[in-house]
Amino acid sequence: MKRSMGVAAWMALVAVIGAVPLLTDDRYLLKVLVFVGINVIIVSGLALLFGYAGQISLGHAAFVGIGAYASAYVTSGLGLPWLVGVLAGTTLAAIGGLLLAMPSLRLRGHYLAMATLGFNEIMYVIFREARAVTGGNDGLSGIPFPEVLGVRMDTPASIYLLVWGTALVVVFLVANIVRGRPGRAMRGLHGSEIGALACGVDVARLKIRTFAVSAGLAGLAGTLYAHAVGFVAPSTFSLEQSVVLLAIVVVGGTGSLAGPVIASIALTLLPYADALIPGLGKDVIAFLQDWEADIYGIAMIVVVVLAPKGIGGLIRAARSRSRAEETG
Repeated sequence: MKRSMGVAAWMALVAVIGAVPLLTDDRYLLKVLVFVGINVIIVSGLALLFGYAGQISLGHAAFVGIGAYASAYVTSGLGLPWLVGVLAGTTLAAIGGLLLAMPSLRLRGHYLAMATLGFNEIMYVIFREARAVTGGNDGLSGIPFPEVLGVRMDTPASIYLLVWGTALVVVFLVANIVRGRPGRAMRGLHGSEIGALACGVDVARLKIRTFAVSAGLAGLAGTLYAHAVGFVAPSTFSLEQSVVLLAIVVVGGTGSLAGPVIASIALTLLPYADALIPGLGKDVIAFLQDWEADIYGIAMIVVVVLAPKGIGGLIRAARSRSRAEETG
């Protein structure tokens, strides 16, 4: 019964996402929803790393940048197919996560946060200074549209379907990871590293693999961003963006995938509220965009004070009450 309900929920979600281009041809709205889908991919990987394995990262924007620049250079600079660019960007980001994880194995908590923060700053400088590849502060333009099996995806609707199709696959795969043995090992690591070691978990290997998978997903999102927008610049992959991504996962809650995904959708849409609410005043829109980072910070404080387990904790509590009522 529970399995059939899960399948029905997935089918309903796919139907809703697939129906959006049929219900609207608003280019701005579709572009905003593309950004939401990209953030869902990033946050799914970050939920694995932070929400389940308990490994904090303030450098995920750098992995997004690695994926974006690598794919952009491979396709526009070398003239190779889009799928090759996606593979290159995802792989390089995963390798970056692997290289960052190896020297950071002995670090925890704020020490690990500082290491990842430093990595983000180093990559930000490289994005600015490696002008031959990245275009420097001026950015890299002329990035081609995605092309799959000879079909060029150059319309807002096609890019939307590509990004959200990828996001659904990523969420499905991550959900299966956390339900299986790796997910149980990550929860054990999050609860107590010593306890996980005592239970036979290879903590070092688990940390490295989780970092690599999480970074690879961020790189995948970066490749989609580059080809959806057609332009990438260093400012997109700054430390501020890494903090925003971490804030989304905190608001979503640890030990949950649904919570961070919901938080990602809600908080990504926040600065673009005018796309969903027609007639919204310009002053309100300007306020939301100018104070975006501050609103995220306030959201984190409210969650920590009122709902320490985040949106995911509220979902679990609602399910527990529902089961109690059914059995009662």
